[in-house]
Amino acid sequence: MDDDLGDDVLDFGEQALPDEEFALDLLEEELRQATAILDPVPAALRQIAMEAFALHDLDSQIAELSFDSVVDALPVRGATGAPRMLTFHAGEVTVDVELTPQGLMGQVLPPRSARIEVLSGPQAGSPLTTDDMGRFTCDTSPAGPFALRLRTGGQVIVTDWLTV
Repeated sequence: MDDDLGDDVLDFGEQALPDEEFALDLLEEELRQATAILDPVPAALRQIAMEAFALHDLDSQIAELSFDSVVDALPVRGATGAPRMLTFHAGEVTVDVELTPQGLMGQVLPPRSARIEVLSGPQAGSPLTTDDMGRFTCDTSPAGPFALRLRTGGQVIVTDWLTV
């Protein structure tokens, strides 16, 4: 009989009472407010976190890097300032990108209409659009880590992140 009573006490002790849950919720809220005042999250970090969350789109496909001229190309003797060539694949879609200090240009194959965003740090780049041949250009070259997000029809494709 004592064993049954002991089991009931253990089961009851593991469950939080409604008043305890309310008190824990209040404590959590007070800690959040104190942290916001005493140790706020930097605005740039908050923006990066929001953009990273925005990338977590269940409908998006990841375009994997299949060619990088820094790694895969044979070096040419005496060549300086050669553009960096990148190729990404996501299913039947290929994205070729050329990076130079003056900016980037690329092409979506097979050619299709797409809206492209250059994701780079806390600043969201202005959206780019492709022409009839699937080509796009951007006058500024990304600095640091970057990725491309393509929206074409109902499809969203995000490239792997790379560092320039």
